[in-house]
Amino acid sequence: MGILLGGVGRRMAGDPGPEGWEAWLDRHGPTLVLLARQRVGSRADAEDVVQEAFVRFWRSRHRARDATAYLYMCVRRCALSWRRGRERRLRREEAAARQEAESLLEGPAEREERRRAIEAMLGALPEAQREVLVMKVWGGLSFPQISEVLGISANTAASRHRYAMARLRARLTEEPIP
Repeated sequence: MGILLGGVGRRMAGDPGPEGWEAWLDRHGPTLVLLARQRVGSRADAEDVVQEAFVRFWRSRHRARDATAYLYMCVRRCALSWRRGRERRLRREEAAARQEAESLLEGPAEREERRRAIEAMLGALPEAQREVLVMKVWGGLSFPQISEVLGISANTAASRHRYAMARLRARLTEEPIP
C-alpha cells in the first residue's frame, strides 16, 4: 500500500501538525462516520468503528504518507472487520439458540422417534442412493471423493444424490418427520 510508505520523522501529507488534530477531526469526522455507517448497522456502531479506527491510525500514523487517506483506509478496514465479527457472532448466537430451543422442545423420546423416522426413510431408498446420501450429507464428502470410494463417476454420484433427495422430499410431503 502506497499510503504506508512514508518516512519516519517526515511530515506526511494531510498532517495538520500537533495543534491542528482537533480541527482536522472536526472536519473529517462526519464523513468518516458516514463511511463507517455504510458497513455497520447504526450510527452508534459507526461512531465506535471510527473511534477504533482512529486509535489504530494514531498508533501507526508516522508510517503513512497521507494522513487523511490513511485514516479513511483505517475506518474502512475497521468497519469491514466489525461487520464480519458481528455476522460471526450472530451465527453463533442463532446456532446456540436453535440448539437450546430444540433441547427444550424435544426430549429423548422425540429424538428417538425422529431418528427412527429418518432411518426408515433412508432404508426405503435404493442402496446406491442411500450410500451416496450418507457419504455426502453425514460424511461431508465431495462428489469426487464419493466417486473414488464407490468406483463410479462424480456425475453418477451427483445424480444418485439428486435422486435420493427428490425421493426424500416426496416422502416428507406425504408424511413429515415428527
